[in-house]
Amino acid sequence: MTDAGAVATAVDVWPFLLFVATVIGMLGACLVASWFLGSKSRHGGAQDMPYESGIVPVGDAADMRLSIEFYLVAIFFVIFDLETIFIVAWAVSAGDTGWSGYWAVTVFIGILLIALLYELRTGALDWGVKSRHTHPASYATREAGR
Repeated sequence: MTDAGAVATAVDVWPFLLFVATVIGMLGACLVASWFLGSKSRHGGAQDMPYESGIVPVGDAADMRLSIEFYLVAIFFVIFDLETIFIVAWAVSAGDTGWSGYWAVTVFIGILLIALLYELRTGALDWGVKSRHTHPASYATREAGR
């Protein structure tokens, strides 16, 4: 490598270093300005309470018990969202994959349908009050007989 090539490479780096220094300087200036100009006295009372659709929170978050259905819906959403991404990716490349891609996505959708039927059969998608007793009438009779 010649000396002229080394000098040209070093000269090309300076605009990048200047850009990095400018970005770091502007980030620092924004953080310092927000520290001095930001409001610190407006917090307290209702400002620090979480806002949940106009409902006033009751109790502590550690004491709150959520139903398992909320977690199930979140997991099902993630699973079916990923499945949708795979199917859309196949649809975009359907012309390139041909019949083998068609049969592969057909098997994939079949497996998804089997999983959905399993979830329906096990009651994973059922909302509402769950009961451990198979015969509510016998439970009520047993309680009345005491």
